[in-house]
Amino acid sequence: MSLPLAIAIPGLFFLLLLLGYVGVPLWVWTLYGAATLMTFHSPLWGWGIFAVLALMLNVPMLRRRLLTAPIMKGIQTLHLLPNISATEKAAIDAGTVWIEGEFFSGAPNFQRLLQEPYPQVTPEIQAFLDGPVEQVCRMATDWDIQRRKDLPPEVWAYLQQERFFGMMIPKEYGGLGFSNLAYSAVMVKLASRSFTHTATVGVTNSLGPAKLLLSYGTPQQKAYYLPRLASGDEIPCFALTEPNAGSDAASITSNGVVFRGDDGKLYLRLNFSKRYITLGAIATLIGLAFKLRDPDHLLGDTENVGITCALVPAKTPGVILGKRHDPMGVPFYNSPIEGRDVIIAIDQIIGGIEQAGQGWKMLMQALAAGRGISFPATCTGVAKLVTRVTGAHATVRRQFGLSIGRFEGIEEPLARIGGLTYLMEAARLYTVGAVDQGEKPSVVSAIAKYQFTELARKITNDGMDILGGSGICRGPRNLLANIYTAMPIPITVEGSNILTRTLMIFGQGSIRCHPYVYQEVQALNNGDTIAFDQALWNHIGFMVRNGFRTLLLSLSHGGLIRSPVGGATANYYRKLAWASATFAFLTDLVLLSFGGSLKRREKLAGRFADSLSWLYLGMATLRRFEAEGRNPADLPLVHWSMRYAFAQIQQAFEGIFANLSIPILGGIFRGLVMAWWRLNPIGLPPSDDLGHELAHLLQTPGETRDRLTANIYIPSHPDEPLGRLEQALRLSLQAEAILKTIKAASHTGQLPQAKPETLLDAALSAGVITQAETQLVREAEAARNDAIQVDAFSLEDYQTGTQPIPATMMLV
Repeated sequence: MSLPLAIAIPGLFFLLLLLGYVGVPLWVWTLYGAATLMTFHSPLWGWGIFAVLALMLNVPMLRRRLLTAPIMKGIQTLHLLPNISATEKAAIDAGTVWIEGEFFSGAPNFQRLLQEPYPQVTPEIQAFLDGPVEQVCRMATDWDIQRRKDLPPEVWAYLQQERFFGMMIPKEYGGLGFSNLAYSAVMVKLASRSFTHTATVGVTNSLGPAKLLLSYGTPQQKAYYLPRLASGDEIPCFALTEPNAGSDAASITSNGVVFRGDDGKLYLRLNFSKRYITLGAIATLIGLAFKLRDPDHLLGDTENVGITCALVPAKTPGVILGKRHDPMGVPFYNSPIEGRDVIIAIDQIIGGIEQAGQGWKMLMQALAAGRGISFPATCTGVAKLVTRVTGAHATVRRQFGLSIGRFEGIEEPLARIGGLTYLMEAARLYTVGAVDQGEKPSVVSAIAKYQFTELARKITNDGMDILGGSGICRGPRNLLANIYTAMPIPITVEGSNILTRTLMIFGQGSIRCHPYVYQEVQALNNGDTIAFDQALWNHIGFMVRNGFRTLLLSLSHGGLIRSPVGGATANYYRKLAWASATFAFLTDLVLLSFGGSLKRREKLAGRFADSLSWLYLGMATLRRFEAEGRNPADLPLVHWSMRYAFAQIQQAFEGIFANLSIPILGGIFRGLVMAWWRLNPIGLPPSDDLGHELAHLLQTPGETRDRLTANIYIPSHPDEPLGRLEQALRLSLQAEAILKTIKAASHTGQLPQAKPETLLDAALSAGVITQAETQLVREAEAARNDAIQVDAFSLEDYQTGTQPIPATMMLV
């Protein structure tokens, strides 16, 4: 080999990597090919083949006729792209593509991601939290609500008086005119008191008549119903789910038929059977989804008009209410609703006749943003409460002479609780900020609904494990048992979590958020060769670029990326870029390999959903750290959250590699690629030392702990279980230094060898501690002993369900 060639080959290889990494246009690749042929002195026939290929690829008219058209025909024949039904199309078209599109790009723009809003509670919102929300939490404990199997009458009256049911209704209609941020903040605090609060208040403000009226209602409908909904004079519900139409809500069988009445006006005759309808048993106004038929063509040429939403006053003859379900014993109203030959005027269709048949689109548009607000807020409130409770309990509760929080077995779940709570609050505010800016991020909302409910379940399980016997004995002292019981409810509703993970997040996201796939599907369905040609070849170039980025970022561990920030979090941005490139490349690989059959590969889609979810949650965590001023005290929380997020991405990718059933490439991914990832992982679980820091943070009163659990209901009165626990924590920590002094005196022989708390009198007599210190330790021990008690009932009280007798014995 001559010296010039020996130099040229590495140069060409380096240039290949550079061009591939940057992602250059097709004509640049053509020039690169020409340079390569020149370097190797290609024969004339080689140049001829190259010239033909170059013309075919670079001349659009030739490319469309000779390459694109046959490819289109092959895709249609082999069904390589998924078929999209009308209902699927409505779901895909719903909402907007927000920052999730950055992760599908493989090259996220971190400057943009860090400039997205991260809103904070305003003084006006804080005043409402400290005033009416604080008051309604004070009016009834969760135990009171459980015993009554309903909110007390005075709480219902107060919720109506303070317009809790009209938080999202504009002030011009008598509501509070709150932003999504304000509504979310209220739900966080209510959730820290009782799940029944959030279920009751949430349904009136989220998906229901008010929200649909605001977006689609006629002026007359808005003017009449919105003031009544805001004041609570009308109690709304929304009836969608049926016995045979749950997650597949588009398959509803409830029906309405258009007919002309004797008065010459148009009416609807409705027949429906619904279940799982929150507030259904006491609703005065039903938002109903049904399939509308027009057999006499009174509205137009179409007989099967489609899914329609209408307002049905509950007093309308034929409406059957009055029963209720018992969802895990949580006493919010959840009910079946039936209607038999219910007659309503046709102008009760939400939005009027013009919106007939548009109900599915309405619902998908509403859910595109709504899924990202209510349950994420509720679950964050739960997480913050569990953080507060377990941190205090781990300090106050002692075994083997030590606070149980000193044991590593307790530190591990404490760290998970603290780290995930920080992450959830970050993602809650990041998502809410986007919605308040007008985004309707359907994929991010699905991620939020799925991940928040799953993380809250994980956190609650950890909390129950830490509380042990105190967690399983129900009564007024128990703060977590009812939450633990309620956790399957948010897992199930607004699209079950199994469905959301395996079908919605990646299935919808890979079409809606990918820069080219939806364009290709639409062009293919429309037979538009020009549009398909442009999308296809851009897509091929996009996939080539991400293939090179994946390779080089993997080899460099993201080192080729310039982080938008410096300091302790800089490397996390590099890893996010690495993970995003890998995710984007793998997405194209499975779309190309499985095509339309990817719909049926739900296990694989679920792993892609996991990786996309944790890309988003990780970015939200970094956004929070920057938005809150890079507080050094929060770094342990950031490090734990990010390392946990990358560990989940690592696990998801390994699952994808292990199950890629693709000829040749599948074996490579299961072999070399997986081996590389295991030897050079994108993320390992947080270290034990980092977990120790978080566990200590949860057990230490101060600004960081308060910031982690901000804006939840924390009663100060020691008769309240959380107030009692907080007081015991404070006194126990104050007494700890005194007990250490006594213990040191025992070691030197100044005092006998015994437990320090039994030597108070001797220590006082010996002058080791003062009278004030003695009194403080006694108060701390009394508070600690009181805080660890559990509720006990007499046999008669337990059987009759009357008020419990205060506990005087510990659970052994």
